[in-house]
Amino acid sequence: MTSAGWGTPPVEPISQHYIVCGGNALAHRLVLELVEHYEVPVVVLVADRTRDHAPQIAQLPGVSAVVEYASITEEALRAVSVTTARGLALVEGRDQENIHAALSAQGHNPDLRIVLRMFNQRLGENIERLLKNGAALSGSATAAPAFAAAALGRPNSVEIEGQFLYVAFDEAITSDRICVVADHIDRQDLSKIRLMPEEQGAFKEFLELATEFGDDGPVRRPGGGAGRVPSPRAEEEPEAAAEAAPDGGTDTGADADADAAAAAAAAVASEESPGGVAALQALPMEPSEAISWVQRVKWRAFDTLRFLTSARLRVVLLIALAAVMLAFGLLWYLNRDFGWTVYVSLLDLAGAAQPDQLTDVANGTGTGGLPQRIAQVVITLCGITFAPVATAIAVEVLGSKRRGLPRNPGAGTRDHVIVVGLGNLGTRIAEQLHGLGVPVVGVERDPQARGIAALRSLGLPVVVGDGPFEDQLGRARLRHSRAVVAVSGDDATNVEAALEARHGNPSVRVVVRLFDDDFARHFYATLDDAASRSVSYLAAPAFAAALMGREVRGTLSVFRHALLVAQLTVEDGSGLIGMNRHDLEDPGGVRVIAVGFARNPRLNWKFADRTRRLGPGDRIVVAATRSGLARINTALVEEADGPPRVTSDG
Repeated sequence: MTSAGWGTPPVEPISQHYIVCGGNALAHRLVLELVEHYEVPVVVLVADRTRDHAPQIAQLPGVSAVVEYASITEEALRAVSVTTARGLALVEGRDQENIHAALSAQGHNPDLRIVLRMFNQRLGENIERLLKNGAALSGSATAAPAFAAAALGRPNSVEIEGQFLYVAFDEAITSDRICVVADHIDRQDLSKIRLMPEEQGAFKEFLELATEFGDDGPVRRPGGGAGRVPSPRAEEEPEAAAEAAPDGGTDTGADADADAAAAAAAAVASEESPGGVAALQALPMEPSEAISWVQRVKWRAFDTLRFLTSARLRVVLLIALAAVMLAFGLLWYLNRDFGWTVYVSLLDLAGAAQPDQLTDVANGTGTGGLPQRIAQVVITLCGITFAPVATAIAVEVLGSKRRGLPRNPGAGTRDHVIVVGLGNLGTRIAEQLHGLGVPVVGVERDPQARGIAALRSLGLPVVVGDGPFEDQLGRARLRHSRAVVAVSGDDATNVEAALEARHGNPSVRVVVRLFDDDFARHFYATLDDAASRSVSYLAAPAFAAALMGREVRGTLSVFRHALLVAQLTVEDGSGLIGMNRHDLEDPGGVRVIAVGFARNPRLNWKFADRTRRLGPGDRIVVAATRSGLARINTALVEEADGPPRVTSDG
């Protein structure tokens, strides 16, 4: 690896390489994706080789050069040989800076594949139209669904043509799951997880018999799972299943057959290593968060009152309201006429009542006595009080522009999610939770953070200040919250917020943004009802695939591991032509979960023929690991001498 100083081009001439501009966590993960899984030459352009992740990037084997420039100028682009590069990734800086750099790079190399990171997704869509060969992605938008779902204690999903794919674990796995995506799951040691395990033999019928007729009840997985998850191959290859169970499996009540089936299932289960299982499943629609309308109205009423009034005004209003209600009750008690009582009370509040005349009409003989007169005087005085208080509220809201300031959560805030850190990611998470109808409270130490204005525009409360987390979380009503999501840019700060939250509310769920995998492993092993996610780990595969011209529809989380869902179209001249499922799939990497043929635009999620070869116009949806998707993309961009085939790298 070579490095370059200010204005100095790489030492060795280079071509057909990929350029990554940035020294942040996403750039670090993206470089790892490119050099480890795609095995392509990479040149990295950083602003400072001594800051952020730049020192770690410089130590990565396979990086061709690290070039240092304060900004992405014309000189910097020439220094990284943009004219001979195949792709450029802009993953750092503001949207405007990335747009300027992308257009400048396109001017140097019109055929260059450009992928730029954009927070404003609508602007990104428009920029894509200006680029001849480019894509605009948002790292925070890619990762936010996983964080929001973790805060609600449910799996995140990826939508593919009306099907919402998600990952289920152990007992939550249903019989109609699409495929097994992980096993050997040990929550105390997440490094043991085996992604995309090799499919086993057809033992589905034996397992069903053992579960239903076994002498000792349902067969339990050693690691806690409910029996062995039925094999995907058993569903996809009914002929093989029929050979394994010629009698049809469950269609028997003979004791001998049941005993044999139980023994076979137990033998299969005993071969399975301890640990949980994860499977890919589908829902017809994304589940909504169940929050009653009573809770919503109560939270909104209390929060609006706190937003519009100060503490002193609320005291005056509450005292006046209590006096009016007592006086109203007295009038009703004296006259026993609810309609007349409401009528007189409203006139008294407006200062327009004539008590004696109204009482003569109501009673027919004379006044209602001293108690009634006292009650009406109280209502009239309170009515006089309400007018200036209402005026004061209007002046406070409009005159002092109170709506332009962040506000603390109201006294009625309950069952909410606290988002700590309102950067790009925190803002996305808060917006997504708010869209699901979940109450959200933001916590931010930097008063200039962009997320404060975004949450304010949604009417969400924000706690702003540089105090200790204990005070900030207390103001955010931690004791009444359901989850705390800590997503600042610093791992230690996020862990501090999570531990402080658990100290203040032992039952609260915590979700933490962590870059370091070892740190995350200790975090899982120490805390219960906790989750950890990495933005760069979730987003980097999508950026790498986009550099290769492929689209990742979404990223699903299996604890700290990423499962990618991509949709590929077979085009003329594509390396996919002539491939079948045997060619595409490999243990530990890729599973084809849906196939759509040119003659039928609908996707087939249960297509059992593994020998049918793909032709132009066909589509496939794959679930893949990072390395598995990289192998597919590499096979598609390389010229093959013989029949195309994707193989495992061992």
